[in-house]
Amino acid sequence: MTSTDAAASALQDHAALWSMGDARASDVVNAACDALVAGLDSPGLRILAACTRTEADYDVHALLPDALEELGLTFYPVAGEAGQEAAARALARRMLVGELTPREFTFRIHQRYGHELALTERLAELDDEYDTLEYGDRTAAQVDAEVTSEARRLAAHR
Repeated sequence: MTSTDAAASALQDHAALWSMGDARASDVVNAACDALVAGLDSPGLRILAACTRTEADYDVHALLPDALEELGLTFYPVAGEAGQEAAARALARRMLVGELTPREFTFRIHQRYGHELALTERLAELDDEYDTLEYGDRTAAQVDAEVTSEARRLAAHR
């Protein structure tokens, strides 16, 4: 993956997480700055990257859709199933690079989507398994391995 592809992917992930309430607006602005540094460029991206932290909370909602469209990326409306799936995939990629533990990953997925999102149903079940490890016949390492496998499955889709 080229640095521009990686930057586009990171911006897409931050945008999806922000749309679902799992990232701050300033994180999106930082990802926009990183995208510019990596070589992506568009008028909307420049405007988004120029936001201060204070402005981000007010302006990202208006600037992000155009910036993503100019780059051929997708804006996910708040609370839509496609956005939920994109955010779950972004969290999976974060777990795979070590930003979240398997336990933290399943907890966030379960807390955010419960057992309602078909794409993440198994992760919600695995979160339940973490809660009952002392009563079952599986170890935390075994559950971690299955969570990692599920995260790889989710992260593989772009």
